[in-house]
Amino acid sequence: MTGPRVLIADDQALVRTGFRMILTARGVDVVGEVSDGAEAVAAVRRLRPDVVLMDIRMPTMDGLEATRRILARPSECRILMLTTFDLDRYVYAALAAGASGFLLKDVTADHLAAAVRLVGTGDALLAPSITRRLVERFAGGGPASSPPALHRNLAVLTPRELEVLTLMGRGLSNAELAATLTLSEATVKTHVARIFAKLTLRDRAQAVVLAYETGLVSPSDPG
Repeated sequence: MTGPRVLIADDQALVRTGFRMILTARGVDVVGEVSDGAEAVAAVRRLRPDVVLMDIRMPTMDGLEATRRILARPSECRILMLTTFDLDRYVYAALAAGASGFLLKDVTADHLAAAVRLVGTGDALLAPSITRRLVERFAGGGPASSPPALHRNLAVLTPRELEVLTLMGRGLSNAELAATLTLSEATVKTHVARIFAKLTLRDRAQAVVLAYETGLVSPSDPG
């Protein structure tokens, strides 16, 4: 089965080549490579990839600004951020901007391919422990470290939807939500879809950020 169409955006040629070889060998269609964010924005419009592997730190235009510009336009494209450090403040900003997750550059070949396929299906790639630390460290950390909040009116949610969003913010999967709330996974998926629609969220990554920024979840909560 053919994987998602992928664009690789990284200023290091060796990284781009390595990722292309890994993904191509595993049946993923790499439709292009670019070396900075401005090229990535243009390439997304031209090539219409399903997933962009986006390095955060690039010349001319960084990956964060490129992500904002790409996701500001209606598109099915998903952004998977690449970073050298698991506590990079720009990763958190990228999640708030709509990126679907992030990977460390030393990721294994199989994990890289699996991550691209997962994000290509429209899901988010969340490593709960790392994502949680990112949000705890940077949410509400002031203008120097935190991006603009995801302003959403939670009053549009039903009590059950609010409960589901809170548990998503703590990192629970659909299966764990179903077990915790004594619901079927199909019902949970319906609740999740309605939450995303009502709050104009792209995926679980933005849901986690929103749960922290609105106070539904705090660093002291279990999960």
